[in-house]
Amino acid sequence: MTAALALPAAKLALGVAGSLVSGLANALDPAKAKAKKQADEFETVFLEQVTDKLMASSETEGPLGENGTGGGVYRSMLTQEYARNLQRAGGIGLSDPIMRSLLQVQEQATAATTTGAARVAG
Repeated sequence: MTAALALPAAKLALGVAGSLVSGLANALDPAKAKAKKQADEFETVFLEQVTDKLMASSETEGPLGENGTGGGVYRSMLTQEYARNLQRAGGIGLSDPIMRSLLQVQEQATAATTTGAARVAG
């Protein structure tokens, strides 16, 4: 293997290894995996709303035939797929902060429940 190919191959291997480790960590922590899934779904819904507004036409016949019977349905399905693909490709950076916020709220709720149970027992 030449030096020109070795560096990109090493970067790819490190990226895959990092993804594998983080995936295993998420699999071991079901609360974190659930929060990540919810955050990803929220970002997808947000992206769907944005792409729907971007694709909206102004009462004219567009390339998807929006004035026809199925044009609106097709456009809706298309914006959903665009949003899913955008989110899978990394999204716009909303998912990670949302996940951190969800986990923080869960930790605070757990701490409050634990504190309340200790007060009742004591």
